[in-house]
Amino acid sequence: MTDAALPPLLLLDVDGVLNAVGGTTPGRERGVFAGYTLSWDPSVTGRLAEWHRDGRVELQWLTTWARHADELLADPMGLPRGLRVHERPDGAGPTGFTGTLAGAPRWWKLAAARAVVDEDPNRRVVWVDDDLALQAEDTQAWLAEHGHVLVVAPELAEGLTHEHLDAVERWLDGE
Repeated sequence: MTDAALPPLLLLDVDGVLNAVGGTTPGRERGVFAGYTLSWDPSVTGRLAEWHRDGRVELQWLTTWARHADELLADPMGLPRGLRVHERPDGAGPTGFTGTLAGAPRWWKLAAARAVVDEDPNRRVVWVDDDLALQAEDTQAWLAEHGHVLVVAPELAEGLTHEHLDAVERWLDGE
């Protein structure tokens, strides 16, 4: 059963989305977490945090950083703590799930996104991941059947921008 009062979900990746890999745009913050240097735009993360705080969307982590996104990255990036985290399944290697379960997608994040949509099939979902373009073959058919799922695939070196967020807002507003 769907609760019409629930805001749309926003599934959020880190690397290539919040962390612009190789990004050197002025105004970006930098930090070292678990030995990795990350670069993010605090005005973008601030906007996401505001959307979550105001009930415009419900942020959830869908990233290989998994629980470490909440534990290590949320506070420095200005994002809320305690968000739901979608973990990789057991046996996931460094490039994601490659199991042989019948009917299971090859990409672990697609399996997780499908499970999220299956939990509440009428709730709108925004899925932000730079790898969506690389995984188009696996995701294309599923996305075609789920018009209430918006995908945003930032460029790895650029990350999520205000232009992306403006497009998400237009979609949320039904434009």
